[in-house]
Amino acid sequence: MFNYIKGKVTIIESNMIVIENGGIGYTVYVANPYSFEEGTDETVYLYNQIREDENTLYGFKSKEERDLFLKLLGVKGLGPKVGIGFFAAGSVSGIVDAIERENVLYLKKFPKVGEKLARQIVLDLKGKLGSIDVSTSSKTDSFELISVLESLGYKSVDINRIIPNIDKEKSIEDQVKDALKMLLK
Repeated sequence: MFNYIKGKVTIIESNMIVIENGGIGYTVYVANPYSFEEGTDETVYLYNQIREDENTLYGFKSKEERDLFLKLLGVKGLGPKVGIGFFAAGSVSGIVDAIERENVLYLKKFPKVGEKLARQIVLDLKGKLGSIDVSTSSKTDSFELISVLESLGYKSVDINRIIPNIDKEKSIEDQVKDALKMLLK
């Protein structure tokens, strides 16, 4: 299994990036490709899914994200395509907190997660996430901001493009104002 890759980001698309390392471009599926910048050197932590008809790389900005992703894959009925969606709108600390507090409503907000799967996540993972260090992950969660922007009619592709540029330390009202300014440019 690959642990990480260091290289230059050469292509950014709606659900993936291409990282060039040693003259080879690796397609890596990520939750928020617009958090990367074309032409910059990046370290991306990897999960390699190998099946008889595919060999897919999923990438994460931190070890903590990848560790939580691996725990999520242990949940019955949750595959990598659903698991990666958690990191598009949620932070490691927010997801771990929701699982530990049995906040099924929060978990249902993620793509392709219904009531049954959300309850299964809590059942399988509650009390088992102590090994994931949430202190180094993002302190606030973009989920509320994304929900507000989606309710205003903005597309998730546009929202995901601007989310990395929002100061998470500001109040949600100020985050929405900043996001609207960026979306209207």
